[in-house]
Amino acid sequence: MKTSITVLALSTALVSHTAWADSPAPDSASATPSVKGAFTTGVAKGRDLLDTAISASTISDSDLHKIGTTSIAEIVGNIPGIRAETGGTDGRVSITIRGLPLDADGSKFLQIQEDGLPVLEFGDIYFGVPTQFLRSDLATGQVQAIRGGSASTFASNSPGGVVNFISRTGEETGGMLQFSSGLNYALGRVDFDYGQKIDDHWRFNVGGFYRRGEGPRATGYDTFNGGQIKFNATRTFDGGYIRFYAKVLDDREPFLGAVPVQVSGSDSDPHFSPLPGFDPRSDSAWTRNVSSALVLNRSNLPETIDLRQGDHSKVRAFGIEAQFELAGWTITDRARYSVISGQHNETAGQVYIPAAALAGALGVPGGTVSYADGPLAGQTVANPATLNGNGLAALGLQINADINSLNYAVNDLRASRVFALAGGKLTTTAGFYASSQDIDMLWSFNSTVMDFAGGGNSTLLNVTTPSGFPITQGGVLSYSFLGGSGQFKRDLDVRFRTLAPYGSINYQAGKLTLGASLRYDRTQARGMVYGADLGGGRVGVGAYDINGDGVISLPETQTAMLPLSQPASVAYSYGFVSYSAGANYRIAEDLSAFARYSRGGRASADRDVYPPSFNPATGQLANASLAFSPIRQAELGTKFRSGPITVFVTGFWASTKDTNVQVAADTQGNTIVVPINRTYSAKGVELESEARKGPFSLRLGATYTKSKIDSDLDNPAENGLVPRHEPNFFMTAMPQFQTGMISIGANVIGVSSSYAEDTDLLKQPGYVLVNPFVEVRPLAHVTATLNVFNLFNKLAFSEVDSGGVPANGIVNILPINGRTLTASVRITF
Repeated sequence: MKTSITVLALSTALVSHTAWADSPAPDSASATPSVKGAFTTGVAKGRDLLDTAISASTISDSDLHKIGTTSIAEIVGNIPGIRAETGGTDGRVSITIRGLPLDADGSKFLQIQEDGLPVLEFGDIYFGVPTQFLRSDLATGQVQAIRGGSASTFASNSPGGVVNFISRTGEETGGMLQFSSGLNYALGRVDFDYGQKIDDHWRFNVGGFYRRGEGPRATGYDTFNGGQIKFNATRTFDGGYIRFYAKVLDDREPFLGAVPVQVSGSDSDPHFSPLPGFDPRSDSAWTRNVSSALVLNRSNLPETIDLRQGDHSKVRAFGIEAQFELAGWTITDRARYSVISGQHNETAGQVYIPAAALAGALGVPGGTVSYADGPLAGQTVANPATLNGNGLAALGLQINADINSLNYAVNDLRASRVFALAGGKLTTTAGFYASSQDIDMLWSFNSTVMDFAGGGNSTLLNVTTPSGFPITQGGVLSYSFLGGSGQFKRDLDVRFRTLAPYGSINYQAGKLTLGASLRYDRTQARGMVYGADLGGGRVGVGAYDINGDGVISLPETQTAMLPLSQPASVAYSYGFVSYSAGANYRIAEDLSAFARYSRGGRASADRDVYPPSFNPATGQLANASLAFSPIRQAELGTKFRSGPITVFVTGFWASTKDTNVQVAADTQGNTIVVPINRTYSAKGVELESEARKGPFSLRLGATYTKSKIDSDLDNPAENGLVPRHEPNFFMTAMPQFQTGMISIGANVIGVSSSYAEDTDLLKQPGYVLVNPFVEVRPLAHVTATLNVFNLFNKLAFSEVDSGGVPANGIVNILPINGRTLTASVRITF
């Protein structure tokens, strides 16, 4: 497909391979439209886009290279209507769609799929979001997305939409080998893909990547290390096919989270700038000097955590996909079992203090500050006021989540048939979906004292009283969350089993298409959870000689422990109905219009197994209404296509209720945890367009949204305010000049300002990122590419962790990488 982001409007029953359809799928997971205006993936035959009644998009494999990133979140953020907040890697990202709220991290209302099945059942599992266990490489054939509409009825927990990463399946014999390297940063990568038809019935495809290096932001060591390999084999026969596929992913990357910057000005007109000696565009909180941390494991025994594992993701998956004809019905089944585990490690400052005032802030005025690690370990900081050129220290957190199991089994079975009826065609589909999602995870938090130095040279700091008594131990202030209560030391082992029958009908006669679909989700949650957060007299902190030196230090008196003798059983169930109905009318050859109304739901999973949502005495939810968030949506759109010009415009409205726990910040930047019990609404317009003239082309996607908090039961003062991180306008554009030998263009991303927190005080500036690319084809089968990300080195960020400009002028931001240059050479054969 030539388009970068090509608008695809699909009928009510869209998808077999992409898991949102009511029509039988062809044997082509990576098919692209072979007829202009037709969409062939997931339908019995190509459909003209102007005869369909839903909004969807595709990113082709060729344009994945031009976007210039392999980050799943950043790829998804190039799709109109979808916003992704990420520091450039894929752990704990936040993704939303069409103004639905970003109360927490993950993709609560948007489901991420791989080859037509979800990566995980829930998009916002704490410390284990789907993007962390998915990678894009040369084996990715294309990316498809559906927004709103029947997404709520053809996939579970996906009322906002579905994004599906589709693998190549060896339709054509040949392969690719690509070598990539950062030109102004240290990261090398090798990608490969090869597919072949073995005979008239068998074909296969194998592909993957390996990468290693420090990455675009300084850490002082190789924070990226690992890769994946995927394989599939397909056997075709009369009336169908069967496909076997497998995936092995073992990859680690840093969690490039929040870092400090200076801020001045007012809440409505703030001015942000890098700290002296620490630039968020090229530096990070990771450091060569701090490689491990001590915590207690799930048996309350000491364990050393390797912080350099970062976000370590491990997946072993096997799946089967089959399609065949039976008594006039087309039967399609997809099944996959994934063994998923890993770690999440994070380090970040929470409370910022001038290093010269650090000892006094910790209650020991006149005390001494020294280096806890690194080449100067044990030495006193000679002049704290000039430490690292910025004189800044922080009370910080080391966060570790030991992901023991996110194992996931899923099966989607459907049957479709087309009937002739009253001069038209009636397409019917009936399906049954079943899944089992493990969430087996241990959380640990250490409170630390840290500094911020560029080049991956930050250290932990020790503080002693004037008499020499240590307040810290190896830079650790307490072996628990700030405050030492033992909160958030959690161990949970819960399984969610979901069963969902669904069905649809779609009738097309002449210029009119009508369709409707229905789904019922029933989920059972069973398991055990531990933690002082459960209340009921459970104690979560105590004295423990965690380093085994025979002495209980002051930090060791505040060691987080699990109350192992007081578990709570999880035993609750819930169910909800989703439906969607739409109509499309072909007004003229070049023009059509559609309308749709939908209702869906999104379950809360692990965010519901601790109070206040959960009652540990009964194992039930505190209120049955907390089990899921209902969403209502309406869409009205028009589609125009004439020659080289395509313009699709869709107006939308959405309303949802969300019960959640939000990690927020007050006006001084202090971290607070806010319970969320709200209703939200959003309305807006999406534009997707393409124009071509000779070698020139322009693709443009733009979204205008107005979101608001309709009702906040816990804080009525926020009624009517704009939710945090919800800009009114965002867009993507790709102008391009292309000839047989060269392609020159840019991927441009623009976001308007938004509010940092739900209080609507501190403005979060918008930004425009210009990401040019040049592709040169000097020889047959050889392509050399230069991608430049953030050409003008814009200080841009997707998150500010403060409700106002604080008195100390320091806030945390989630920065977007600065200027990076990546060169690659791709060889086809």
